[in-house]
Amino acid sequence: MTDEQEPGYGIGAVARRLGVPAPTLRTWNLRYGLGPSRRSPGGHRRYDSADLRRLEEMNRLIRQGVPAADAARRVLRPGALPLQTPEPAPVPVPASGSGSVPGSGSGSGSEGEAAIPTVAMLARAATALDSGGVSDWIDAALARHGVEWTWHTLVLPVFEAICRRQAETGAGIEIEHLFSERLLGALTRIGRPPALPVNDRPVLLACAENELHSMPVHALAAALSLEGVQTRVLGARTPYPALGDAMRRLGPAVVFVWSQIPETGDPAPLASLPPLRPPSRLIVGGEGWREGLPASVLRVSSFTEALTGVHAALR
Repeated sequence: MTDEQEPGYGIGAVARRLGVPAPTLRTWNLRYGLGPSRRSPGGHRRYDSADLRRLEEMNRLIRQGVPAADAARRVLRPGALPLQTPEPAPVPVPASGSGSVPGSGSGSGSEGEAAIPTVAMLARAATALDSGGVSDWIDAALARHGVEWTWHTLVLPVFEAICRRQAETGAGIEIEHLFSERLLGALTRIGRPPALPVNDRPVLLACAENELHSMPVHALAAALSLEGVQTRVLGARTPYPALGDAMRRLGPAVVFVWSQIPETGDPAPLASLPPLRPPSRLIVGGEGWREGLPASVLRVSSFTEALTGVHAALR
């Protein structure tokens, strides 16, 4: 049998069907036991129809604001599954404006669903300073595909396009500021603190001292919050003494520090951060970090690695 002929659903097919990133499905499996319950004749793990209904119900509850841990308990309760697979709630279609025409281009959704833009469409809306269109499209992408997909597929390419425009013309700061402000608002809306967090000790996220690029920290915090992880975000330009004070006050399980440019990526101050009991796991991300990181520091190079590193430290 080929993979396509084997019974059940692979994780890729389930991720596409639900609009939930595969790493999130793996997290739900590890943390809550919502994983594939059968094996195909070829030995591959597969989700069956009951597994899929549980995941669809889990996804529906989380989108309604139910913390991930609570949602998992509900769907695993005997008799909790709906008789029929629920239809996802439609997301409002973005308002028209300055090129933001829902239903146009390859990014449009089907009837009753929000349009998901292409990179070019979202960049045009940002260039036109169409704040409503940018917000609605980012909200729709986050609701359907999650933070990780939206970050890699839309946000980073749009930022690259904006930066190219700035390099070529010397203009466009206002475009970057509007897009950043709308994106931060969207991440804040979905990244509400979980009512019943899965971790007792928070995850503390900050930028390196003098590092102004804080959006990756906010994106990571939003993704973690959707998975029931409580976080604290200190944001841009966090002095290392202030980070140390926050560590002593909060006793975090994980400390994540972002450096985007080499001017802020000096690893030496990391050694001055206070030792805690129980200890904190120190994770750093971003291209700015130079050679010489302490051996105890985990360096991650992608969004997925950051999520995996945080969850591993929380176990």
